[in-house]
Amino acid sequence: MSGPDHDVPSGWRRASRLTRPVLALLIGGAVWEIVVRALDLPAWQLPAPSAILATLIADHAILLGSLLVTLETTAQGFLLAVVGGAGLAILFSQSRLIEDMLYPYAVILQVTPVVAIAPILLIWLPQPIAVLACAWIVAFFPMLANTTLGLHSVDPNLDDLFTLYGASRLERLVRLQLPAALPAMLAGARIAGGLSLIGAVVAEIAAGSAGAGSGLAYRIAEAGYRLDVPRMFAALLLLSAAGIVVYAVLSLVSWLVLRRWHESTFSRGV
Repeated sequence: MSGPDHDVPSGWRRASRLTRPVLALLIGGAVWEIVVRALDLPAWQLPAPSAILATLIADHAILLGSLLVTLETTAQGFLLAVVGGAGLAILFSQSRLIEDMLYPYAVILQVTPVVAIAPILLIWLPQPIAVLACAWIVAFFPMLANTTLGLHSVDPNLDDLFTLYGASRLERLVRLQLPAALPAMLAGARIAGGLSLIGAVVAEIAAGSAGAGSGLAYRIAEAGYRLDVPRMFAALLLLSAAGIVVYAVLSLVSWLVLRRWHESTFSRGV
């Protein structure tokens, strides 16, 4: 069956898909600029994209330094969430008793808003460790839940085959459960990456309210106190870009790991 997309090489189709969000961004930015200039809105109310870019260039040293602090906390929280979530999920898969005892507390930790936990942690812990703890708390549960689900979703026929051949617990875990859980684990990691950034930002804002901090979210709070709205938008732009990069990198890792055998990586057209 032929059609407009079937006559275009696949490389061009992929390039077209990548340029569409950029085109939408350019159109949205142009409309934003025109509206601000037409209504003559003050910068403290709604800055124009040109003013935001000018602030980003003028304050790049401060903003990029703060971004590195936030990304360092995000990476640390993410790694702790991956190791802790996957490790505890493996423990759950080996003991239903431990899972029944601890899983409800993991759910409680997830449903408690981190914005409510952050001020308490800032009282109990040094500021960098409290921020790291918030990043870990938010990212931990998706990794735990997805890995637990994947480890429990083994094909029953393969499970029976391993039982028939007398496989040990370790052999069953390494050769059956972990490979079967890998797609779910990578999906959990993609979610945890973005959430660790959110947790770090929330904790940094809470720390900024207390007059401490050096991350990018602290710069947003600081600019808010000074009504420096263009800097707030510039910092927010960097945070958004950082979140996109984190998700893109984790998606690339997932695709590289799964691309030769899992159906989720197969092309679905334009």
